[in-house]
Amino acid sequence: MKLGYDFYKQDAVTVAKQLIGKLLIRKLKSEEIICRIVGTEAYVGPEDKGCHAYQNKKTKRTKVMFNQGGCAYVYLIYGKYSCFNVVTNKENKPEAVFIRAVEPLKGLEVIKKNRNIKSNKVENLTNGPGKLSQALEIDKELNDYDLIFGDELYIKKEKQWRFYIKENSFVSV
Repeated sequence: MKLGYDFYKQDAVTVAKQLIGKLLIRKLKSEEIICRIVGTEAYVGPEDKGCHAYQNKKTKRTKVMFNQGGCAYVYLIYGKYSCFNVVTNKENKPEAVFIRAVEPLKGLEVIKKNRNIKSNKVENLTNGPGKLSQALEIDKELNDYDLIFGDELYIKKEKQWRFYIKENSFVSV
């Protein structure tokens, strides 16, 4: 099930925590890549000096952050690495969650081809924001992409079918 407006309209700190474990889906021509989100970072524009929209600064680059939550904010750093963020909260409240790392679950061959690195460690394919964007072909073309109704890039919740009492010594591993 794709995440909807109710999920994205929350504040960035809440969404950053809740995105951990969710599935990031990227559809390319005939291939589907599925990754588990394992690292996030929240940015709250009005009060966060590390945020591009600090003090509600609206520019050509940051205007996407002022949208209603549920779209992608993709920008370039160092002139060559794309960074993928998820816009959160309500319109005109610039907040976003930076996706820092993902764990590949499906489409590993495509990821390897896109990254073209010498390392044999799977972790080195997507264990950083620029790496995951390259691996999943996320670039500025996807800036302002609708994560709710779009089919090329979106996040979904995995079905939880196992339940147990946390830290109970009788629970099987």
